Amino acid sequence: MRLREDEILRSNDRKGIYGVVEKDEAAIILPIEGERIWLVEQFRYTIQERALELPQGGWEMDVENPEDLARGELKEETGLHAANMVYLGCLWIAYGFTRQKQHVYLATGLTQVEKDPDEEEHDIVVRNMRIDEFEQMMLDGNLRDGCTVAAWGLYLMWKARGAAPATAGSL
Repeated sequence: MRLREDEILRSNDRKGIYGVVEKDEAAIILPIEGERIWLVEQFRYTIQERALELPQGGWEMDVENPEDLARGELKEETGLHAANMVYLGCLWIAYGFTRQKQHVYLATGLTQVEKDPDEEEHDIVVRNMRIDEFEQMMLDGNLRDGCTVAAWGLYLMWKARGAAPATAGSL
């Protein structure tokens, strides 16, 4: 992670300072099999509570192939391997203050392999639930991770349109 403060000139000719957090690209994965989805629950320091979300993260280095990153994060956090990965798109996580892309993948054909958590993921709890329960948790405000909600929205649009998958290189 890199933090910088830029001196800027706004469109109204006023000077200012803009703080920017730069992070390497990340991935978020929707592991779905039938009517079930896998989520992870972990402590998030910034909000000082445990949060439920889709598996996601980055490797703190340049990644040539975002699918490799997505597959790695899926294994690290859930211990799952996906026979099929579909690229759904790319999002900016929070471009009001951070420059970080997040690649969104649908993972299907899931099989259990050994988990490979990094040091920050020692307390992850993997949860598998029905999709209708997952959606209700978002509606009730019990699942508030913006990346998870945004990725779910991309998935629903992709599914509704029966669209062909995007390619990571096209974005």
